[in-house]
Amino acid sequence: MADSYDVIVLGSGPGGYVAAIRAAQLGLKTAIVERENLGGICLNWGCIPTKALLRSAEVFHQMQHARAYGLAADNVRADLGAVVARSRGVAKQLNQGVTHLMKKNKITVHMGTGVISGAGTVDVTSEKGTVALTGKHIIVATGARARDLPFAPADGNRVWTYRHAMTPKELPSKLLVIGSGAIGIEFASFYNDMGSKVTVVEMLDRVVPVEDADVSAFLEKALTKQGMTVLTGSGVETIAVDAEGVTARIKRKDGTMVDERFSHVIVAVGIVPNTEAIGLEAAGIATTRGIIATDAYGRTSAPGVWAIGDVTPGPWLAHKASHEGVIVAESIAAELGNKDVHPHPMDRGNIPGCTYCHPQIASVGMTEAAANAAGHTVRAGTFPFIGNGKAIALGEAEGFVKTVFDATTGELLGAHMIGAEVTEMIQGFVIGRTLETTEAELMHTVFPHPTISESMHESVLAAYGRAIHI
Repeated sequence: MADSYDVIVLGSGPGGYVAAIRAAQLGLKTAIVERENLGGICLNWGCIPTKALLRSAEVFHQMQHARAYGLAADNVRADLGAVVARSRGVAKQLNQGVTHLMKKNKITVHMGTGVISGAGTVDVTSEKGTVALTGKHIIVATGARARDLPFAPADGNRVWTYRHAMTPKELPSKLLVIGSGAIGIEFASFYNDMGSKVTVVEMLDRVVPVEDADVSAFLEKALTKQGMTVLTGSGVETIAVDAEGVTARIKRKDGTMVDERFSHVIVAVGIVPNTEAIGLEAAGIATTRGIIATDAYGRTSAPGVWAIGDVTPGPWLAHKASHEGVIVAESIAAELGNKDVHPHPMDRGNIPGCTYCHPQIASVGMTEAAANAAGHTVRAGTFPFIGNGKAIALGEAEGFVKTVFDATTGELLGAHMIGAEVTEMIQGFVIGRTLETTEAELMHTVFPHPTISESMHESVLAAYGRAIHI
């Protein structure tokens, strides 16, 4: 007889395990199905362990520049094996934490490959055989994987995806990074700090192309100053792999073709949703390029089937998946008769984006160009870190905060930052947008001194010609 649940969650990443916990908190009998590791890609191979790597690279960078702080650190070297081991240890610790949360919340974990076999039915296959589960509701949270280039499939030896780049057998002497989104730029930053000679190739006309144009321009200058080669408006045409490395044919912005040798290549050209062979057809759910369409509450076209995270339209970010998981769990509880929950729709315009390169990038809402294109009369203000006392004291005076307002209503349309610790500061503007704040409330807010966050206040003042320290 099949095991029966109120909710079955396919996938235990930051969307799936959060959805399962919230469902259990609401008194729903919940099961989660995972084919690899609890915590999914983000916890085991993505967000968290990459930040551990980047932290090691940051410390190494600071040690190499100790003299700038009046300190001496001679003969500094990096132990790549120890850096990777630390990162894997962080991932293991958090995996164990998720395992504990499953037990604490009495969530049944089924390790194996889950397939929707019919309405309200999931078959889970493992080395022990196949178990049939039935559920009143199913949440698809199977995530995504790195996209391969057709002419350069990842081999884990010379051509890497992010997974290979996280556990390198050796430090690349000369590294080619294809793609300048968050993943590509983070690994470019890590390996550059660790001592590799790095080249970044981006097909579009600027790096981190989803960010505000001013942020992109600043980052390109910063990366170039750090010793990277940045080729925008360029593409990799072919890659030939041999025992010693790779030869990449690069078409540059001016149309010229250049053959260049590299020891390794990281392919960071996007993701592919894990929606094949999980039974979506049996559930009557169609996909577009692998993406499942949902409403603002996570409902798919099939009654009782929901979808969250990287299998749904972007942005493809862990915190977006987690938030969707809560919304879906509460929506399911409401449908099952819980009158005390009041699920809210997902607002994609208020999802922050963070890139943990050096310098960091963080943003929320519209870029200045997008605001203009949407028909807003725009007021934008920028405040540089060189005018901020705390940034200067930290030796991190490179960066800025930019805010974008509607000139008529004062609505905060967007905020864009680059520099030290901006990934920690962006949430102030996210809260502001969620509360539908205007420039007046932000101007009247008292920011602590000395903090880099004062640059947030000054950028608002700058949008209205009132900045104090520039």
